[in-house]
Amino acid sequence: MGERAILHVDMDAFYAAVEVLDDPTLRGKPVIVGGTPQSRGVVAAASYEARRFGVHSALPAVRAVKLCPHGVFLPPRMKRYTEISRAIQSVFKEYTPLVEPISLDEAFLDVTGSRRLFGPAQTIGRLIKSRIQAEIGLTASVGVAPNKFLAKLASDLEKPDGFVVIRRGGAAALLASLPVARLWGVGEVTGGELNRLGITKISDLLAYPHDLLVARLGDHAEHLLALAVGHDERPVVPGQAAKSIGHEVTFATDVADATELREVLDRLSEKVGRRLRRSGLLASTVCIKARYRDFTTRTRAVTLPQPTDATPQIRAAARELLERRLGRRGRRLRLLGVTVANLTQPGHGQGCLFGDPSNEHDRCIDSVLDAVDNRFAGKIRRGAASRRRRDPQ
Repeated sequence: MGERAILHVDMDAFYAAVEVLDDPTLRGKPVIVGGTPQSRGVVAAASYEARRFGVHSALPAVRAVKLCPHGVFLPPRMKRYTEISRAIQSVFKEYTPLVEPISLDEAFLDVTGSRRLFGPAQTIGRLIKSRIQAEIGLTASVGVAPNKFLAKLASDLEKPDGFVVIRRGGAAALLASLPVARLWGVGEVTGGELNRLGITKISDLLAYPHDLLVARLGDHAEHLLALAVGHDERPVVPGQAAKSIGHEVTFATDVADATELREVLDRLSEKVGRRLRRSGLLASTVCIKARYRDFTTRTRAVTLPQPTDATPQIRAAARELLERRLGRRGRRLRLLGVTVANLTQPGHGQGCLFGDPSNEHDRCIDSVLDAVDNRFAGKIRRGAASRRRRDPQ
């Protein structure tokens, strides 16, 4: 079968592009979705015409108005975006069953086994790209590579309407000149640690003494070094295959401080919520896992009133379990984790226009932060910065 063939398909300015698709009079205009001149909200998406004025995801609406006063401001229509996303997913699945949704507007595809039917990975990528344009009316940027990390990097290099192939032999030279923040797993905490070591580019990371890097970052150093030379063996996992989604962190030194544990729990809840939304799933159960310094492990779980993919609801349930149900009594923890289970597919699209106002607000914020995380590797998050010892992976 040979080397793996992975595609990353990323729709260009998706929400704004759907608005233009449904109202062609908007074509060529600066379209801004998710904020209005009268609101205190934030921008969820901006067309490339609007981006030329400095408007981008997560920008406060009042700032967007000042930068682009002639922009067309529209409320999100999540049901419509979900409908279009499903049509795009249908195209993907005609070429491979191995489709891993990352969000409504992007996905990984493993086409290794599809090449006998459809030709080389580049051919499959161009077929999918042209069909999305012809049948749905939207443009996508496609990255083709031997693994997920390189495929996602490739899709971002020539947006919009890009098509980039990264071959294993050329990956190392391409990566060396990029900022170290482009590596998966380099968030605010790890990035700050690397910068304090004088590591700002991927080439700096590769040149740093291996033993010193491991001493500072532990096992995480090996993960980053593998990505830095273009190695990534993670499989493409179809979203529907997931039975539970979780993240946990093992502390470098045991932690007793309640505030620090709560901050770590909040970050873990964010990561779990983001993965839920990327997979297009809802969860009915939230569970926490705590391991004490003597390696005794305890779990606590709660069933939610209704399935959700909203970070605030997951976070609130996890906090309740940690602070009221665990019975820690001030004891130190060496590990803390958050998992959601009893996963289901939503009956229809859910988003900023549905539900009570508080849930509507939460979903809009989730949508914006997801978009920011996809582009900036987790540098913008809810609330105050955590003091945890290691980024949850």
